[in-house]
Formats: sequence, C-alpha cells, structure tokens
Amino acid sequence: MPRRRFEFINGRSYKFWEVAVSGCGVTVSFGRIGTDGQSQAKTFHDHEEAARHATKLIAAKTKKGYAEVECRESESV
Repeated sequence: MPRRRFEFINGRSYKFWEVAVSGCGVTVSFGRIGTDGQSQAKTFHDHEEAARHATKLIAAKTKKGYAEVECRESESV
C-alpha cells in the first residue's frame, strides 16, 4: 500500500495524518499542517494483517472528517 495522506481543516484545526504499510509494518505520522509532526510504527505478523490495520485506521479518520489529499514528493512519513 502506498503512503496515503489525509487532512482535516475546520475552524482553527489544520491537521494532517499519513499512513504507510511496508512489509509487516504500519507507520503513521500526524500533526499540524506545516510541521513535521510525529510518527508511530507498529509491527504485525504478516503484510495482510498490517494492511487490514491500515484500512481500519483510514476508515476511522475519514469518519472523523479527514479528506484524502495527494502526497507531495517532499513529504515523508
């Protein structure tokens, strides 16, 4: 699964959230737009389990109002 980026802009909130699956790992980055934010990594038993976890996280973020945006090359997880 390629890296996917989501943003939430509402009132005074300007937040981003990114997720990437690499092998058996899921890396999530989040913070205010314009900052590096912070990252968290989690390891699973296999790639399929990692991909399911990422899909579940994406569903939760979109339910909260985050919208997917195109990732720019200079951005990283």
